[in-house]
Amino acid sequence: MKSPSPADTPPIPQNSPQSLTWLIGAAIATVILWQIPFGRYVLYPFSILATWFHEMGHGLTAIAMGGTFKQLMLYPSGAGLAYHSGQLWFGPIGRALVSAGGLLGPSIAGMVLLWLSTRKLSRVQLGLFFLGLGLLASALIWVRTLFGVAIVVALGVAIAAIPLYMPKWMQYFSVQFLGVQACISSYQHLDYLFTERVSVGGRGLQYSDTGMIAQQLLLPYWFWGGLLAVISLIFLGLGLRSVMRQSFKEAKG
Repeated sequence: MKSPSPADTPPIPQNSPQSLTWLIGAAIATVILWQIPFGRYVLYPFSILATWFHEMGHGLTAIAMGGTFKQLMLYPSGAGLAYHSGQLWFGPIGRALVSAGGLLGPSIAGMVLLWLSTRKLSRVQLGLFFLGLGLLASALIWVRTLFGVAIVVALGVAIAAIPLYMPKWMQYFSVQFLGVQACISSYQHLDYLFTERVSVGGRGLQYSDTGMIAQQLLLPYWFWGGLLAVISLIFLGLGLRSVMRQSFKEAKG
């Protein structure tokens, strides 16, 4: 990575490729690609990354609740599973939080990445490096499918290499693009939030994340799906707000 210097400046300089217009354009292009048959293949690596954020959200929340993150399974279909064990703190509330942690994982990660894109170049580079390192570490510690290990390692190497081989504007834009992809991934499969039971990895029907929350707490699964969809949208809004504020600041300055 390049060492920090006084020349490091915040992103989104006026009329540059990493402007807010490019970021919004990338988000719109993503939504359009979702609707095109071959478009999903173009976005496939980002879909896997979103699944990784989701499953890591489950696992890390389980650790935060006093449990143990056992393993992470990723499948070529883009689906995933996270297994944890141990007695969680707060009983049903802890179990519900672990389920919610997966659903909110991508949007939280996206918000952080978007915020990071408004920092100095050295911090953007560190963020990309540590995200890549996190992917590689998870492949070593938790991922337990051959496909999962292969693609997580590939993603980790690719992301960690961005600060080494890409120009400044591409580093900033990469962080922003990854942030938007993570945030809006929750809406790629919006129906999952409003599904009580699902089948993942060829296994029989089991409770979805919102179904599991409903089992642990009061109110039906669709209520929790709607609530988490709104929270995810708020995280996306906060991330975009930080980018927009920096953009307006650069335009005035």
